[in-house]
Amino acid sequence: MKISVVIPAFNEEKSIPYVLNDIPNFVNLIIVCDNSSTDKTSEIAKNMGAKVVFEEKKGYGNACLKAISYLRNLKDKPEIVVFIDGDYSDDPKQMKKIVDPIYYEGYDLVLGARTKSLRDKNSMTAHQIFGNWLACFLMRIFFNSRFKDLGPFRAITWDKLMQLDMRDKSFGWTIEMQIKALIKNYKYKEIGVKYKKRIGKSKISGTLVGSILAGKKILYLIFKYYLRKKIGL
Repeated sequence: MKISVVIPAFNEEKSIPYVLNDIPNFVNLIIVCDNSSTDKTSEIAKNMGAKVVFEEKKGYGNACLKAISYLRNLKDKPEIVVFIDGDYSDDPKQMKKIVDPIYYEGYDLVLGARTKSLRDKNSMTAHQIFGNWLACFLMRIFFNSRFKDLGPFRAITWDKLMQLDMRDKSFGWTIEMQIKALIKNYKYKEIGVKYKKRIGKSKISGTLVGSILAGKKILYLIFKYYLRKKIGL
């Protein structure tokens, strides 16, 4: 299957070489979306063979949407899109684990779950762990979800991704995808993956303001789509 990888990146010059170097050779196209970096992220990515696109508007979702826009304009579309962060917290070498269930078992969406037994010590902050638990608990109550994580490392078929009509431009990108997949009854699965302490400081969980804003956005989206579901929108 034709597989494209999307890597949103903001000032990841120290980590992006490791991420790109470890991406499996079965990947057809790697897109690094430089989200207004002030370092050499884009230069390094380009020199290592990645397609670099630029998004000046800050925001994780904005970067992902820009990369999707690039893919949408290609004559030869991918069959699977893999999303992975540029901080090297997820292990690109484990990509086969989250692609195989789509290829061999017909899943639409596969999430690389940051399970406790596979996480490095201090790779997630206490408020990350709590927020993750709370969001998954609410999704279980409101959408009958089996998700246990909101991890960014995930694979989805191109056709199903297009049907989701992704909109979020910032912190809510990952949970928007999961909620919409639940509403549309996609066949999904979680696979435990290794999770390392990221290289550099997180722009979201690494700051109190970032964590609060991310938490507010996630809760807003959960209740927004739950209410829409209730009234049939």
